Amino acid sequence: MNFLTTVLFLIFAFIIGVLPFFILYGFSDFVKIILRYIVRYRVEVIQNNISRVFPDYSESQNVRLLNKFYVNLTDIFIEGIKSFAMTKKQIVKRHKLVNAEILDSYLTENKSLIGVTAHYNNWEWGSLSAGLQTPYKAVAFYKPIKNKYIDIILRKNRSRCGTELSSIYHTSQTFERNKNNPTLYLMAGDQSPSARELPKAYWVDFLGVKTAFLHGIEKHAKNNNYPVVYIDIQRKKRGYYELSLSVLSDNPRDLAEGELTKRYAQKLESIIRNEPANWLWSHKRWKHND
Repeated sequence: MNFLTTVLFLIFAFIIGVLPFFILYGFSDFVKIILRYIVRYRVEVIQNNISRVFPDYSESQNVRLLNKFYVNLTDIFIEGIKSFAMTKKQIVKRHKLVNAEILDSYLTENKSLIGVTAHYNNWEWGSLSAGLQTPYKAVAFYKPIKNKYIDIILRKNRSRCGTELSSIYHTSQTFERNKNNPTLYLMAGDQSPSARELPKAYWVDFLGVKTAFLHGIEKHAKNNNYPVVYIDIQRKKRGYYELSLSVLSDNPRDLAEGELTKRYAQKLESIIRNEPANWLWSHKRWKHND
């Protein structure tokens, strides 16, 4: 079954790869209709999450946000597949880092950094653009998927521009292995902790809801005293994104316990409230609250 799924995936990736972007987004609109109205992909989860965060929204506002979310979701999915065929020039043009100079002073001091982002807009191209637009060796943490063949294919593609992929299950070993080399570690922090991780989670007021956040970013930032920068990904128009960096902390060890996670949550909340449709509302983000 895994082999058959892999073959179908490769065929689909080839078809998407040869399509020009203007046709690609027409196809994305078609997929959006399938997911939204036929498959009804996680409609209840999305509606529950939106209602929890925006309890005063009218029915028309809920529907509008729901529809815009599916456009964002299918665009990210299609763009992720398209990445197999994108040139380095296209990646830099369409996923542009606008203030990379923020990194220069840290590199001059041979300091490693932790770059944090979220499942907001197109995070999928991040492992490609980081290797092309920063002066650092980049390491991106990812969660391996069960189909080992597709996992190998995805890792090969995401690392083809110089970024090293490392499993989230080897996070501590990865930090230890690179401790003598200035490295930019790329981490997403908006996933919901598993039941096993929950006792170590930080609980933060996020989008008006008490929310559990993974402890990993703060743990590794404090253990190594690595500065932490937030990577804000904004869509300028369909298929074009700009990334901007802002410093959350230069010295995480000086912060009170949980403060770094709070800063991350506040930054992300301000971004989501500005344009909520671009966040991944299909995650069961508050499953531990129910």
